[in-house]
Amino acid sequence: MSTISKTLLLALLAAVGVGCGYSKPKTSMPAISHLSPPDANAGSGQFQLEVDGVSFASNAAVSFNGVAETTTVVNSTKLEATIPASAIMTAGTVPVTVTNPASGGIYGMGSVTSAPMNFTIN
Repeated sequence: MSTISKTLLLALLAAVGVGCGYSKPKTSMPAISHLSPPDANAGSGQFQLEVDGVSFASNAAVSFNGVAETTTVVNSTKLEATIPASAIMTAGTVPVTVTNPASGGIYGMGSVTSAPMNFTIN
């Protein structure tokens, strides 16, 4: 194969690769606007945490202090998570986040996690 043929073939492959228009799908980042309750007493029992916000996926998960908790998706703006008593044994402030897991398929995107909102353990 001649140098010119190789150059043309390489240019054609590059044009096809660039011209295919592939880009990652655009999705909204989940965002937390409100926690209810916003605090709990250290050493108290298990409770339900309501997380309100936007762009929650149908399989979103709430993390409390970095641990994914059992989550019920009410709708795209409301989640409920069961927080075990063991997660609130010590007073302090812990982050709460929402993660939308990776979408499937060949063009799926990775998981996305909201900015944290602080929860206070009194």
